Amino acid sequence: MVLEGNPEVGSPRTCDLQHAGNQGSCILSSPGEGAQPDEGPIKYGELISTPLVSKALSNRGQHSISYTLSRSQSVIVEYTHDSDTDMFQIGRSTENMIDFVVTDTSPGGGAAEGPSAQSTISRYACRILCDRRPPYTARLYAAGFDASSNIFLGERAAKWRTPDGLMDGLTTNGVLVMHPAGGFSEDSAPGVWREISVCGNVYTLRDSRSAQQRGKLVEDESNVLQDGSLIDLCGATLLWRTPAGLLRAPTLKQLEAQRQEANAARPQCPVGLSTLAFPSPARGRTAPDKQQPWVYVRCGHVHGYHGWGCRREQGPQERECPLCRLVGPYVPLWLGQEAGLCLDPGPPSHAFAPCGHVCSEKTARYWAQTPLPHGTHAFHAACPFCGAWLTGEHGCVRLIFQGPLD
Repeated sequence: MVLEGNPEVGSPRTCDLQHAGNQGSCILSSPGEGAQPDEGPIKYGELISTPLVSKALSNRGQHSISYTLSRSQSVIVEYTHDSDTDMFQIGRSTENMIDFVVTDTSPGGGAAEGPSAQSTISRYACRILCDRRPPYTARLYAAGFDASSNIFLGERAAKWRTPDGLMDGLTTNGVLVMHPAGGFSEDSAPGVWREISVCGNVYTLRDSRSAQQRGKLVEDESNVLQDGSLIDLCGATLLWRTPAGLLRAPTLKQLEAQRQEANAARPQCPVGLSTLAFPSPARGRTAPDKQQPWVYVRCGHVHGYHGWGCRREQGPQERECPLCRLVGPYVPLWLGQEAGLCLDPGPPSHAFAPCGHVCSEKTARYWAQTPLPHGTHAFHAACPFCGAWLTGEHGCVRLIFQGPLD
């Protein structure tokens, strides 16, 4: 995702609004048949809305956040225009105010399917504000403005007054962020998951994803995105890369050179003695061909495809490696082709288990140690290339190739 643009948003000012009298009412009227010009319209009645509708909410040119405290009280925070900031919005809504539409992903990399797969991603999940001047700092905020330039936090949403008298709150399923320790490089280590509020403050995680009680304020951390920061929207996890970070990342040209170098070594199946080769990315992840390398993910021995060694009594996908007799999944190997997910340009030496995506050792070990949010309160490491949950003791395995015999 490339962020560039010129939306308008700015700093907040707060006003308390009480529901009283005709505030928040919608008057239905008509001139009436036969009415004289000086008699005025005929009043049919009023529709009273709760919470009240203020000018800030009905003005599409005015960005505002509505905090519903009760059926009779709301707090409206109005935002002024800011010429020094660009705003980008992320969510599952396909409306124009959403800059990047995201959908739920299921383990295995595909979109969640079926009528029962109700999305847990908010239509207006979060927004990122970027300074237009160097160093172009990007900040993450929960929730996004809708088609009417409003953010609504209902009566059941977690919300509170801050010590300085302003309002803040959390969205239903929350927006989580994790900043890696040591940056996104060869020395990276997973950080701690935090929750970001509507005003961009940092909190410890709630007891469960949608609990109404917020976590504790983390005063020494901020919502500023760093290279390698992970943003979780409860159904999809996004990786933030900075321009400087991407300059250190391997390029697609480098990944292709690594593929060709691996194939030039002419790895062979130790049983069938056929020469193996990683397929070209242009072919896509289709059915494996006869030269496709396969791996036993428990031991890492690489073979060509064969049909023997099935141990169906231990599971439908279980196979016994003919070299070391370890039993486990037997899957085709695919080179990971998203360079932005790689920590270094190291050789493709490790594969994730059980999906078989191949990358460098440091990239594999980093993602295998990174717990991603899953469900309401669970965490699970996943392959960054396809989203498959990792299994086994380490989540990845070192590949053991056999060279040519000649």
